[in-house]
Amino acid sequence: MPELPEVEALTDFLTEHLVGLRIVRVLPVAVSVLKTYDPPVTAVEGARVTAVRRYGKFLDIGTDTGPHLVTHLARAGWLHWRDRLPDGPPKPGKGPLALRVALETGEGFDLTEAGTQKRLAVYVVHDPREVEGIARLGPDPLADDFDEDRFAALLAGERRQLKGALRDQSLLAGVGNAYSDEVLHAARMSPFKLAASLTPEETHRLYEALRGTLTEAVQRSRGVAAGRLKSEKRGGLRVHGRTGEPCPVCGDTIREVSFSDSSLQYCPTCQTGGKPLADRRLSRLLK
Repeated sequence: MPELPEVEALTDFLTEHLVGLRIVRVLPVAVSVLKTYDPPVTAVEGARVTAVRRYGKFLDIGTDTGPHLVTHLARAGWLHWRDRLPDGPPKPGKGPLALRVALETGEGFDLTEAGTQKRLAVYVVHDPREVEGIARLGPDPLADDFDEDRFAALLAGERRQLKGALRDQSLLAGVGNAYSDEVLHAARMSPFKLAASLTPEETHRLYEALRGTLTEAVQRSRGVAAGRLKSEKRGGLRVHGRTGEPCPVCGDTIREVSFSDSSLQYCPTCQTGGKPLADRRLSRLLK
């Protein structure tokens, strides 16, 4: 799933390639992709792009006529920039193409989604805050005003495990499954530790790991072409998706806990005092 660093990089890429150009056509291919109908998707046709912004994992394309084209790439969605779009309209079918945006220059981009769970979402709205997912977002962890005191206040009284708390978009915007694993590894903390149990020193360590991990990922992604961002993300991850490989810090074997629709990866030596976590949903918490 694209998370804060990748969506930030896409925002930079589209700011460079899209701003100032006029949208000629927006062509929905998958029926499931459009989540709003008023204004219609045609409302952005003929408009010139004025800005591209990120809200958590949401990508917002603003226009000079008012409407915004907002997308959430979900778990298996991606944006593909085309220096030259194919001639003729795309054909609806079982392929990954969900929506195409054509520009006055002949350039454009495709939104695609792999797999059978169609969760990629596109909205056309007058204000991005009309999108429910944006309206409920918590603070952005890379915002200038997101200091350690604000982070500590978010975690105070939070009875969930750290893994779940970090992924909750209403608590913190932009962190998903991959970077929550990376942040917890950098902070040397168990994913099952209760958020409310953190000492001031542990809160400081987690805050530094959160900001540092995301900042480094954004810096690695900056300037990378849209089509290479996925491989850039995979190459920069230290524990997520690396089950069975040696930990780059201590050399212990990276372990995994599987759930019904996702999994987490961690290093026992670095994060859980050498104790493997039980690989089941109701694993006991490790303090």
